[in-house]
Amino acid sequence: MSETAAPGAKNAGDAPVTQDTVEAAVRAQLTKALGGVRGMVEAAVPTIGFTLTYVLSDRLKAALAVGVVAAVVLLVIRVVQRSTPQFVLNSLMGIGIAAFFALRSGKAEDAFLPGILYNAVYAGGMTLSVLVRWPVVGFIIGSVTGDPTAWRSDPGIVRLCSRLTLILIVPCAVRVIVQYPLYLAGQVGWLGATKIALGWPLQVAALAAMVWVLARGRTPLQGTPPA
Repeated sequence: MSETAAPGAKNAGDAPVTQDTVEAAVRAQLTKALGGVRGMVEAAVPTIGFTLTYVLSDRLKAALAVGVVAAVVLLVIRVVQRSTPQFVLNSLMGIGIAAFFALRSGKAEDAFLPGILYNAVYAGGMTLSVLVRWPVVGFIIGSVTGDPTAWRSDPGIVRLCSRLTLILIVPCAVRVIVQYPLYLAGQVGWLGATKIALGWPLQVAALAAMVWVLARGRTPLQGTPPA
């Protein structure tokens, strides 16, 4: 039940990258991270199944079973349709880790602890990357140019990537601030509700803010390999 926010990897058959500005390159890479409406649904369904089952039955193992079965069913559908299972696999892995934590302690709220820890570590790591002037979004630029560190030679690109990284920190920080007190209070129902509300919707809002920032500039992208 932990969130994932890393940009998706390119498929072997993807067309060559032709972006000529930093903004276009970042937009193209970030688009791959969402998975569309279907990806959002696949991320939410196991959590909804787990939360509703536990709230209605107060049975931890039954709730975890419902969450796992929901993720497996979604995975089977993806396989049958021969479409990418990336987001379902992320969801299945998340609920697997959640089940481990919850079954080890016997407390349903511990199913949400991995997600809280993930967001805390992710926010801390991204904050540190900005402070040391190696913002994580900069490596998206490196993945396009073929040189993972050349972007640091341009102060304008470093500043832009720092602003974008700070925007990505916000959803992670909000999740920790809201969910950790609920975790301490053992509020499983509210944890499930806030996990869904602060999951993809908040991530989409953050990416929309990034798009707005990117739309305002045209920073030349140096070192782009020829198409």
